[in-house]
Amino acid sequence: MKKFVISTSSFGIDNNPHIQQLLQKGLQVVSNPHKRRLTEDEAMTLLDDDVVGMIAGIEPLTERVLQSANNLKVISRCGTGMDSVDLVAAKQLGITVLNTPEAPAQAVAELTMGLMLSALRQICQTDQAVRTGEWPRTQGGLLAAQTVGVIGLGHIGRRVANLCHAFEANVIAHDPHISHVPTGVTSVSFDQLIATADIISLHVPYGPELHHVLNAQTVENMKPGAIVINAARGGLVDEEALAAALNTGKLRAAALDTFEQEPYQGPLLECSNIILSSHVGSLAKEARQNMEIEAAENLLRGLINAGLINDG
Repeated sequence: MKKFVISTSSFGIDNNPHIQQLLQKGLQVVSNPHKRRLTEDEAMTLLDDDVVGMIAGIEPLTERVLQSANNLKVISRCGTGMDSVDLVAAKQLGITVLNTPEAPAQAVAELTMGLMLSALRQICQTDQAVRTGEWPRTQGGLLAAQTVGVIGLGHIGRRVANLCHAFEANVIAHDPHISHVPTGVTSVSFDQLIATADIISLHVPYGPELHHVLNAQTVENMKPGAIVINAARGGLVDEEALAAALNTGKLRAAALDTFEQEPYQGPLLECSNIILSSHVGSLAKEARQNMEIEAAENLLRGLINAGLINDG
């Protein structure tokens, strides 16, 4: 019997019409038994010879994993990022890889805004102080008074830029792959953005060429008291360099939702001026539902196009 794997730690099957269509066409669903991000070996175990399709999370789908999946033809990422999939190996092996770039965009953009505002107004630190009996008169900053630098103007970055503009912030952006920027946003070079932005927010996919795009040197070139936000991908930020800059006061604050190794265990845990979030950018109820439906539809269409199931 043909199977498809759903490797995300949670996924709503019962109310997803495209999953029901796959089941009606005789496919069997295999869920993630661990309810967490899979390792390479665990992914290989699930992708046995009966598996033809996969709705993937952020587990490492390396060349080794893909080569072991003898009959896998379609990978549908439930999310935006594709860095967890070896796309070169997938192409060589004839595996179609799809994603859902639009569905989580608003959720990630809104989380980004929450992180920005929390960092500016020190909401998390104030909450903790009140819980210990203190009554701090914390003075933060206005978003309207900041220059926000958005790195990457894709589905999420454009939303963040528009939301910041709605708060009356000055918005600058860098994205060498686009020719038009949203109204009210000024396109600048990467170096200019790093040097002039009060808040720097990352919205680019991860790749080897962007490994530690924010590193010790770029942090040194930032304005004193700048704030760094990363709700994009781990690996974009040199976490050691960020921790050092937060501890010395070079940076006022930071907020991260993604890390190189997750769950995160590292020096940023000791920094009092950082907000740490557990990679929940897309985990808004409405966005998650849209993501799951879109991912299932992508898998259904991919299997039809591959000739593995009939249309209709």
